[in-house]
Amino acid sequence: MDRNAALVKPGFHIHPYALAGLVPAVFFLVFYFYPLSGIFLKSFFQEGRMDLSFLDQVFSSKRIMKIIGFTVWQAGLSTLLTLVCALPCAFVLSHYAFKGKRVIKLLASIPFVLPAVVVAAAFQAGFGKNGGLFGIKIDHPLVLILLAHVFYNFSVMLRILTGFWSSLQGRIREAAMMLGAGPVQVFLTITLPLLKPAIYAASTLVFIFCFSSFGIILILGGPSVSTIEAEIYRQAAHLFNLPVASFLSLIQIGFTFALMWVYTSFTRKAVRFSPDAEQANLKTPVLVWEKLIIAGVILFILLLCVAPLLALVIKSLTHNGQWSFVFYTALFDNPSDSIFYIPPFHAIKFSFLFAGTSLVIALVTGVCAAVFIRFCDRRFNNQWTAFFDPIFMLPLSTSAVTLGFGIIITLDKPPLNLRTSIFLIPIAHALVGFPFVVRAILPALRSIPQQFTDAAAMLGASPMTIFKTIDLPLVARALVAGAIFAFTISLGEFGATIFTARPETPTIPLAIYRFLGQPGAMNYGQAMAISAILMVITAMGFVVIETFRIDSSEGF
Repeated sequence: MDRNAALVKPGFHIHPYALAGLVPAVFFLVFYFYPLSGIFLKSFFQEGRMDLSFLDQVFSSKRIMKIIGFTVWQAGLSTLLTLVCALPCAFVLSHYAFKGKRVIKLLASIPFVLPAVVVAAAFQAGFGKNGGLFGIKIDHPLVLILLAHVFYNFSVMLRILTGFWSSLQGRIREAAMMLGAGPVQVFLTITLPLLKPAIYAASTLVFIFCFSSFGIILILGGPSVSTIEAEIYRQAAHLFNLPVASFLSLIQIGFTFALMWVYTSFTRKAVRFSPDAEQANLKTPVLVWEKLIIAGVILFILLLCVAPLLALVIKSLTHNGQWSFVFYTALFDNPSDSIFYIPPFHAIKFSFLFAGTSLVIALVTGVCAAVFIRFCDRRFNNQWTAFFDPIFMLPLSTSAVTLGFGIIITLDKPPLNLRTSIFLIPIAHALVGFPFVVRAILPALRSIPQQFTDAAAMLGASPMTIFKTIDLPLVARALVAGAIFAFTISLGEFGATIFTARPETPTIPLAIYRFLGQPGAMNYGQAMAISAILMVITAMGFVVIETFRIDSSEGF
């Protein structure tokens, strides 16, 4: 029986898997492309006619030009520092087997899943003006920002380089050594050329994250340091200068889209030049220098990835030099001069409510997108996949601040007047988490042998029956991982939330930001306490994700 006949029946019947693509398509058109088009119109059109007068305000402003230059400069420096820190660690993890390696890799990966506001709070606790917990007090905000960026993106660089480098420890390297090449020669002539695309891809991705950094800049930088992201928020929320904010958003969108194209091109080169995946021939350290290098890497990862989080927990449990839970109990209070309309602890309740709703939206749209892409793989031999797959990844390359700003300026009139709707927050969160859900589920769907579905179709099973009885059971683990991805991302989302949330419905990241923006030891202590709570929740979520995640070069 012809395979395509089982997929598309006579009479112009549209396959249900093709119809599934309408769900994410409509979701994207309404909540992604429409808000971005609103930013474009708000930039160049005022009262129904083109108005470019704001361009003089942008390009004649030395401050804004300096902000654009600083954004690029700090992202480049942060990326370089991250690469310098991650490269030797990736070498050790991809070459050696040692006790506790799995735990070290897990600890090294946790920082990236933490919300940016938690990272900023951790570095304030450990090294900031209210910190100095480890005897190191850093007064310069730029140094704190660079350290926080390295901490935040170290795991991205490490995971990409370690995974790719491990695949190089196979036959090619062994063949070169058998022909008389020494370790240095093998590295320079074989390993490094093969590793370069992965280095460039990882560096580009980290550059994107640092370029679009918002929470870290806003909290650690203060009024003296600003990037394009922070300036968009300032122009929109504080100065109400929507044309300038919109134009800066367009610059941000164009830059990140170009960078994402560079990233995907390097990723394709890395895959193309990678040898066949093999089980890495990991060495057991025997020589003293090997053991010293491994011990040094372990110590470095603990200091970089664990020390700031430990400082956060200690600060949240210390009051007047003594151990105390006073900051945690204060979260349940709502004194008359509180910066909240409700007790701060309710921010946790709202965060869980929004995260649960976001999980449902992201999971439904993500599953439909993954099913549709898998259908395109098999029905059209990847021809349409090359178009739709990058489209569904676009929110990953778009800053949350830009998304939140676009949503708030476009969805404010009938028939989509959602500005005051409580559903606006989970919709924005689902949009941010959607790419992670797709990347968690799609590899599992693609790993299902096509013979299974073909055999079921030949026996008369409908596409929906095949999906329920074959696909769903086989991708259950990936579904759990995708759901937790959506949930934890929603809990920590800050950039879009700062635009879409209302004062009476704060989330945990907003509560942290409000506490840190107010003077007083009690406000600062409560910021540390609620940050520690969010840190524990997201870290636990990541551990579960690692348990259920399907290993694949496609996934995160």
